[in-house]
Order: sequence, then C-alpha cells, then structure tokens
Amino acid sequence: MAGYDPESERAWDEYQWERFLQQQDQKTEKYMELLEKYLDHPDRDRIIAREMGWTQPGESDEWEEEDDRLIENSSDSDDTAPGSALDATHGFEDNCLYRAAFELTVWIDQLFDSNPALQNDPAAVKLATHAALASAKLAAALSDDDVDEIGMTIAYLKRALKAITTSMDAAAQLQAEALITGRQHGAVQQRLFQVRDGIVTLMGEYRGEWLRRFGSL
Repeated sequence: MAGYDPESERAWDEYQWERFLQQQDQKTEKYMELLEKYLDHPDRDRIIAREMGWTQPGESDEWEEEDDRLIENSSDSDDTAPGSALDATHGFEDNCLYRAAFELTVWIDQLFDSNPALQNDPAAVKLATHAALASAKLAAALSDDDVDEIGMTIAYLKRALKAITTSMDAAAQLQAEALITGRQHGAVQQRLFQVRDGIVTLMGEYRGEWLRRFGSL
C-alpha cells in the first residue's frame, strides 16, 4: 500500500518513511532469525521470502518459471554493477548488491568458525550483527516491486548504509585489538566497501528519480 500524505496528496518521502520504519524493526529481527536458521539451506532465499510474507501462497510454480527465464537471460547479468537500480527489477534475491551483502554475512560466519574466540567478542558480534542488519534492510528495500514507493526504498537503503558503517568501525576495532589479521581485515573491508559503494550508488539513482518525479526531497 503506497505511503500517502493526505494533506499534500503526495507520495511519502524518505523522511516520512524513516519515521514509519522505526516502528517496523520487529520485521528485521524476524529476518535475521530466519537468516541464521536457514543460512546453509540450499533453498534459503525462497524460504525466507515465504516466511517474511514476500510471496503469496500458490506462487511457487510461477517463481520456478521466472527463475528459469532469469537463468536463460542472465548471460550478461554478471557485468551489472552492484547497486544498479535496473538490477533490482527481478526481486531482491537476484540483485547483485543484495548478493554481495549476503555473501558478506556468510564470510563473517566462516570467520567465526575459524576463530571461535570471536563469537563472544563485542566488536565481532557488532560486525556480524550489523552486516546481517544491512542484508535485511537491502532485502526489504529491493523486495517491493511498487515503483511508486521510492521514498520507502531510500529509507531502507539509508538504514542499510548506517549498518554497514557500523560494521566497518567494528572491523577496524578488531584489527586494532589484533583479533583478526591484516589480511582478514583487508578481505572484510573490501566486501564492506563494495556493499557501501553499491548502496550509495543506488540511493543516488532513486533520489534522482524522486527529483525527476516530484521536483524536491
């Protein structure tokens, strides 16, 4: 349902959506719980989408057909820059920016497996938690195919960007405390920058579209 300002008869902007989304954080908690539960499941994205209510009962066959079409037409998709708004048209699970964010959470999970001491370290927990949070916010931003909800998408992207920034600070703290090696920090930093830059690019595209449609933020 489109965000709507009854006084101006105008779609909600990112700031109105931000206030609304502050009341919706329990959905993020649910997503993160599902992400942890199904992290290694081969059908992870479908299960999460179903549990989050992003698909309707009886749509599974249609989704299978859409997946087949995407595979047939994906020969050039790997060249799409992370963060391209055009890349978001087929659902969050196929968006390369979301995939980069999700792969970041997998990488951090593997880091924890290789060094169990990190699992109880506050900075490490902050890194993992906010990386997963960024993934959740990106999924929410990219799962809505309503092109009129640009303000909502931007609001989610802002929250994802904040989470990535917090993760970057946590990673720097882990290196400073010698809890991860310089090589490990470089690897996670590269992934964090990739996601951060993709979010910034996508926000710019959506804000440009908002200005084109409505003339001001």
